[in-house]
Amino acid sequence: MKILPDGMQAHLDGGATTLCWCWRLTRGDGLVQGFTDHDRPLAFDGVTYQAASGFTASEVQSALGLAVDNLSLAGALSAASLNEDDLAAGRYDNAAIAIWRVNWRDVRQRVLMRSGTLGEVTRSGRSFQAEIRGLAQALNQPVGRVFGHLCDAELGDVRCGLAVTAQAGTVTAATDARRFAADGLDGFTAGDLAGGRLVFTAGGNAGLAMEVKAHVRSSGVTHIELWQAMPEAVQPGDEFLVTPGCDKQFSTCRARFGNAVNFRGFPFMPGNDTVLAVPGPGQVLDGGSRHGN
Repeated sequence: MKILPDGMQAHLDGGATTLCWCWRLTRGDGLVQGFTDHDRPLAFDGVTYQAASGFTASEVQSALGLAVDNLSLAGALSAASLNEDDLAAGRYDNAAIAIWRVNWRDVRQRVLMRSGTLGEVTRSGRSFQAEIRGLAQALNQPVGRVFGHLCDAELGDVRCGLAVTAQAGTVTAATDARRFAADGLDGFTAGDLAGGRLVFTAGGNAGLAMEVKAHVRSSGVTHIELWQAMPEAVQPGDEFLVTPGCDKQFSTCRARFGNAVNFRGFPFMPGNDTVLAVPGPGQVLDGGSRHGN
């Protein structure tokens, strides 16, 4: 049940209303933006809600229980509001959103209708459509560890226990925004950086990070390929920091890093083939270790 502020119920009962929608977006980096479908800007709680943003919202479908509300937000991409580069860079991933119903004649008469986070965003030309995930979405996320063959720690974190140092590099030539040659990485063997995290420290992508897909050396030159293209062009002279990668395999942890004691996976966990297997001649399946002590 919504509790309406003073005067709003009387306004609704009057028949002719002056209501509009206001959306407040809070990005992970702390930037707060406000948008409204009214024809002039509105301001409350220290946020100015810009008009003429082209924002529209679908109708909301709510249900009892823990079902996630169905709501989407559509709008136009523009430098003054949401732009394609910021979306591609992930600056709006999981951004917090609050949706208000506001009396534009008296913004003190307002009620919070929905709050949640931005989900999947699709783009078409100069427009976008974003899924809004309600608070119940958090209940759909896995909690705790999942048993699997691969390690679930990140290389260099507390559970891994290894001391990992980022190496500085400089772009020497770029094929596109995803593939480039670099200097300063001669100490790594080809493949060592695959799966690592690369953060640009200078250039158009300064402050942005991407995972390394491939790391090869050819004729003494280091070549890096990222999983996704950076939002801005990669140029010679751009500087970055990159950490080694790990494929999460037990064999890699033991042979390459000498860190088998801290391996956080279950490499000897039986699979479905073992569950369905039947004893062969002379074989005993008594539930004991299948890999020795």
